[in-house]
Amino acid sequence: MTEFRFSRDAELSALAEGMIARTLPKDRWTHPAHFAAAVWIVMRRPELVAERDMPCLIRAYNASVGGVNSDTEGYHETITQASLCMVPAAVAEAGEGAAPVVVCNRLLERFGRSDWLLRHWTREVLFSVKARRDWVEPDLAPLPA
Repeated sequence: MTEFRFSRDAELSALAEGMIARTLPKDRWTHPAHFAAAVWIVMRRPELVAERDMPCLIRAYNASVGGVNSDTEGYHETITQASLCMVPAAVAEAGEGAAPVVVCNRLLERFGRSDWLLRHWTREVLFSVKARRDWVEPDLAPLPA
């Protein structure tokens, strides 16, 4: 698998702002795009609190592109919050003044494959209705600090 990387901050901005405005084409809302939006919101949208606001933003975006937020598809609370947990450490690791694209690419180096979560949760727990609706603690291994 070829490693996915962003080349400019403008790419992150377009993904995040497009998701927020509900103008982003559905096919651009990929696993890397989720991390791009999270990084952009944390680093460039201080009026938003990612852990609080991204769930509503993602649900609204999903609905705007014809998606369904249900017990089996659409928004997933545990996956969203687990991914958001990785952002502050990546920001700190990149150092003060680092560009969002640098932070995002570092995250993607470690968590660029969507199956990274299965090192921490069993498939059964991660894809349960409870985990989709609410935060569920990892049942295999704690998340990286």
